[in-house]
Amino acid sequence: MVRRGNREERCSVTRERILDTAIGLFSTRGYSGATTREIAQQAGVAEVTLFRHFASKENLLEAVISHYSAIPGLKSFLPRALEMPYEQALIGMADLFLDTLFQLRDWIRIMHAEVQRSPDKLITIYHSFLDELFEIFASYFRELQKRGTLRDFDPDLGARVFHGMFYSFFNMEELLGRRDYRPTDRARAVREFVSLFIHGTLAMRDSR
Repeated sequence: MVRRGNREERCSVTRERILDTAIGLFSTRGYSGATTREIAQQAGVAEVTLFRHFASKENLLEAVISHYSAIPGLKSFLPRALEMPYEQALIGMADLFLDTLFQLRDWIRIMHAEVQRSPDKLITIYHSFLDELFEIFASYFRELQKRGTLRDFDPDLGARVFHGMFYSFFNMEELLGRRDYRPTDRARAVREFVSLFIHGTLAMRDSR
């Protein structure tokens, strides 16, 4: 049992090292430019070891997106969000989402260009990630609709609106550099966006 535990621990450490190396190279060279051989070399493992953990380069990219995205944090936050006041929960979800975007800004910038150049390889993976993210937001809205807190609206479209507000903010501030033109306080922006969203989604009896 000890040996088995040690082997599992080493396997986990190796997987983490490969993921860390992969996101670093994807961030600087893009998906197409970073080879599995180079990722393995920089991670200090044989390429065959990389493929023991990840069946293909596409599978490695899926794992990177899943591991470093906002999804794990949002999933764990959701039960607590359902017990919070609506405004506080939305601010919490927005902050978790933005934290991830800002931490991965270099990688996101390159991935945007990669999707345009290699749609067949990346677009399905990217859409799958977005669908999972939208579903987390939508499931939260559905539950509050069941409780009568929110008015009747399409929760899937509501999820896209919520995502779109904050992704647009990140895009303008970080990717397009608009903060140099008109500095924006992130906390104030989050509160304003959440306030606008609340007034569009609360049931009438709760909006007074």
